[in-house]
Amino acid sequence: MSNRLAQSTSPYLLQHADNPVDWWPWEPAAFEEARRRGVPILLSVGYSSCHWCHVMAHESFEDDETAAYLNAHFVNVKVDREERPDVDAVYMEAVQAATGHGGWPMTVFLTPDAEPFYFGTYFPPAPRHGMPSFRQVLEGVRAAWTDRRDEVAEVAGKIVRDLAGRELKFAAVEVPGEQDLAQALLGLTREYDASHGGFGGAPKFPPSMVVEFLLRHAARTGSEGALEMARDTCERMARGGIYDQLGGGFARYSVDREWVVPHFEKMLYDNALLCRVYAHLWRATGSELARRVALETADFMVRELRTAEGGFASALDADSDDGTGRHVEGAFYVWTPEQLTEVLGEEDGRLAAQYFGVTEEGTFEHGASVLQLPQQEGVFDAERIASVKERLLRARAERPAPGRDDKVVAAWNGLAVAALAETGAYFDRPDLVDAAITAADLLVRLHLDEKARLARTSRDGQAGAHAGVLEDYADVAEGFLALASVTGEGVWLEFAGFLLDHVLVRFVDEASGALYDTAADAEKLIRRPQDPTDNAVPSGWSAAAGALLGYAAHTGSEPHRTAAERALGVVKALGPRAPRFTGWGLATAEALLDGPREVAIVGPDGDPRTRELHRTALLGTAPGAVVAVGAEGSDELPLLADRPLVGGEPAAYVCRDFTCDAPTTDTDRLRTALRTALNG
Repeated sequence: MSNRLAQSTSPYLLQHADNPVDWWPWEPAAFEEARRRGVPILLSVGYSSCHWCHVMAHESFEDDETAAYLNAHFVNVKVDREERPDVDAVYMEAVQAATGHGGWPMTVFLTPDAEPFYFGTYFPPAPRHGMPSFRQVLEGVRAAWTDRRDEVAEVAGKIVRDLAGRELKFAAVEVPGEQDLAQALLGLTREYDASHGGFGGAPKFPPSMVVEFLLRHAARTGSEGALEMARDTCERMARGGIYDQLGGGFARYSVDREWVVPHFEKMLYDNALLCRVYAHLWRATGSELARRVALETADFMVRELRTAEGGFASALDADSDDGTGRHVEGAFYVWTPEQLTEVLGEEDGRLAAQYFGVTEEGTFEHGASVLQLPQQEGVFDAERIASVKERLLRARAERPAPGRDDKVVAAWNGLAVAALAETGAYFDRPDLVDAAITAADLLVRLHLDEKARLARTSRDGQAGAHAGVLEDYADVAEGFLALASVTGEGVWLEFAGFLLDHVLVRFVDEASGALYDTAADAEKLIRRPQDPTDNAVPSGWSAAAGALLGYAAHTGSEPHRTAAERALGVVKALGPRAPRFTGWGLATAEALLDGPREVAIVGPDGDPRTRELHRTALLGTAPGAVVAVGAEGSDELPLLADRPLVGGEPAAYVCRDFTCDAPTTDTDRLRTALRTALNG
């Protein structure tokens, strides 16, 4: 019999709709029921492509005996962290403070007033490696609740007070300057893995936002060291198992420091961020590998994540059927030498094994290997390798595919819009720009209400019930700003302005300039979440700073520029000490130090000279530069105002703080202007 989750629009919650556990969604009625019964809340938080979430579900939540105990002694609440990042953030902060680590599934026990008092992540069905069993945890929590209620209340109250004391203000802190960014670069250099690229040890996550900072820093300062770290990291990832060598796109992270074996789930946000980074790396260096990976990743997103409505699905699972009915991590992606031979024949099978590093011992489990590119491609026959890849991809498509979480998350779609718009423009792929426009149209049509308030998610053409958080407003605005630069259509700048006005009014602390992850009028939790550090995606705080700065450069709006500068105070405080976790904030600071540049291209639509100037402007490496293109006298975009043709020819104006160098009609001069410091 289905439980209360059966009416959910979340694929993760729907996965639990037929559990014997009597699940509740996060709603006031669940807490009222806990008060009525006098029992604690079990809060379980996860997401649909989470491997260990599936494991715990199979072991515990599908077990009738465990479910009966849970139903008798707890009110059980299940949350999709991707739908409710605010709930996840508040309780994950408590878990990390109490245990020193976090992760999913997240398991938290709450009072009926939503105050946490006991924490964990995954609990096994039997004691293992020093961990108690889930049943032991449940019995211990029940005993404490029954016999030591006052003690539980005291612990819960202390935790809530401690969380409240973590609020960040950063009032009157200056914006980051040259020395701060140089110190951040030095910190990254110390943590850089010179042998394998990336930062730190295993597990190793793709540092997309840090690479963006490195590229911008190199463009602004000429730092060869910054560019080399960016280039080497991107090459190592692209040659490793974290990158899908057949179908394109990146897995979530590598379990080892060499990028060989990934955790196989594929997230939209990783691929959107990395697609954009590789396109920017190509823009800076002309790397053919970067070009290929940017395009393959863009094509992967459109081919495998695009929904029927034109948005982009959240994720692909790590697990899939291995052909025997068992769900196994990586089954869709890994190969043995025998499997290669079966598809390709003896000779091409040996070639593929050599090319992709497939061995008899295997690099994964049970003798299977994750495909890599351990050698330079140039030593192989390109046409033959192309045929091998095509046949393997066709054979892989016959395997049971990983599940897809097809909910559309506003923030991550904003990141995808920006990536596809820029990649399409750089590489003359109008189909990618069209995909970006279609996704942006969906966000406007389905996620925005009449007051320009964003819904966090949608699915099957229906907007979800949960309000957008700061990252949604900021990342969607970022996508719209990229579309405005690529298409020259002022409507995207206008929509970005609507969203950023909400940021100024509903998410910013007026006194200090600090930002919150939820709006002032959002559901009240035990703490208003507020995290300025970049993790898997740009934090709402740094994403808002970047979008506010870009909008101010487009429009000259002083309130938006001031808000961006005040928000960047946290980067000055945290960036030099924790550069790996402030990558997007540091990248935004690079844009601020550079201006950012404002580039206006004036010329008739359809004139090849206008198109060439526009493309040259988009390919400029000046950090965070904004571009406007349109006909003389157009009022589509503010940067075009009072910008005439030069001698009757299309012209480019390169400005900073709305003060411009002499206009040029020459693409080489424009290219030079966007690679060097401005005069004055």
